[in-house]
Amino acid sequence: MDTDIAGPSRPSAIHLEAFMLRARRLVMTLSALALAAGTGAAAAGPVQANPGAGGGVGVGTDARQLGFADCPTLSELPEGADPAKWRCEAMTATGHLTLGRVEVPIDRPLAITFAEGRVDGEFRQVFGAMAATPLRVRGTPLSITPRYGGYSDFESNDERRGELDLTFRISGPGVPRGCSIGTDAAPVHLVLKETDPSRVVSPDPLIVAFGVADNRFAAPGTSGCGRLGRVLDKVLRLPAPAGVNGIDLDARVALRSYGEVG
Repeated sequence: MDTDIAGPSRPSAIHLEAFMLRARRLVMTLSALALAAGTGAAAAGPVQANPGAGGGVGVGTDARQLGFADCPTLSELPEGADPAKWRCEAMTATGHLTLGRVEVPIDRPLAITFAEGRVDGEFRQVFGAMAATPLRVRGTPLSITPRYGGYSDFESNDERRGELDLTFRISGPGVPRGCSIGTDAAPVHLVLKETDPSRVVSPDPLIVAFGVADNRFAAPGTSGCGRLGRVLDKVLRLPAPAGVNGIDLDARVALRSYGEVG
């Protein structure tokens, strides 16, 4: 606690009042979380926009539809990449997320942009950006925000549509800034399988739609949450084994060749 010395070992009234305010906020948060844990109320609620919520590496600061302006630049493509044979893909997706006890609709789009092509016959990719709005956990003062976890592979094959690492930032009154489910060193790894085959939505610009899901990933306990860690794990029922969690997405992807860039 910060103190100003007005007499022998006596904090100022201003700093004492600030300390008491922080203490009351922490107590309110713990009470709400404990109530949710006892009633099972940590379920889906309306998504709340928070334009100031940042992300990790390469993550935007809001959940706008990213579009081609957020594609990796030509200079960021691998050496030897032919722009005419490379394309940018700007994806937006809505759906549903389950992590332990929490079930939240993703009704404001996740947005992901990346580039892909071949160099000397080898398939290559360059990640561009990701943005998402916080997802409000009903019955608590908490929100969770999906964030890029440092790895993606969107080359489709017979086994999966793609792979993506995510972390989930937890925010709310009294929650430390670094509090999350999954970390950059140990993110949540998704293996997305196709649930709805691709269909063309628009030929110009080319936009395709499809569905993907992963209902087999494990969710770790919280990290970086300080004294709230154990309470949050109890409320969110974490860690949660494979088979308990899930993400289902309806995605749309706009595609543009780098050869079209003037």
